[in-house]
Amino acid sequence: MNTLINIIWLILIVLGVITTAYKGNIESITLITVEASTNAVTIAFQLIGLVAFWSGMARIAEEAGLTTALAKLMGPVIRWLFPSIPKDHPALAAIAMSMSANLLGLGNACTPLGIKAMSELHTLNPDPEQATAAMCTFVAITASSLTILPTTIISLRAAMGSMKPGAIIGPTMIATSTSTLVAIVADRLMGRYLR
Repeated sequence: MNTLINIIWLILIVLGVITTAYKGNIESITLITVEASTNAVTIAFQLIGLVAFWSGMARIAEEAGLTTALAKLMGPVIRWLFPSIPKDHPALAAIAMSMSANLLGLGNACTPLGIKAMSELHTLNPDPEQATAAMCTFVAITASSLTILPTTIISLRAAMGSMKPGAIIGPTMIATSTSTLVAIVADRLMGRYLR
């Protein structure tokens, strides 16, 4: 699979160079490459503080017992989505924190929380070579990324000079609500017929 992706990227790069050379604008490749690389580094540095802050907040919340309280608050929804997880298992708190990060649009903070949740789910897995139903459900819901307040996207839009960085809130809520609903329905149907 990686070889196929590498071939696709190589074809795209070669076609881009050929097209640019054909149009007589070959020097633009260097200019665009430098500009895009500079923008990538600038945006990454602007996001480092945000990611560090929310990762630290997640750690503080875990140490203070907030994750347990959050798991209880989100308990009915999480219990419905993950009926196979025992009631007081640490996976429930980890899933709650990961889902909370998604709700707040903290995709980068969600990654370490998602890894923690998946490792907790793995402790319940009798067959390490195959994902459990709860693992599949978690991946589907996390990938659909239900977001109420897309803070990372708002930060990116503000960093790039958007006049209305918060204008994305409504469309994001509609799109992610739809994607999460579709993910849950697909997970339930797949679980019923394929597991």
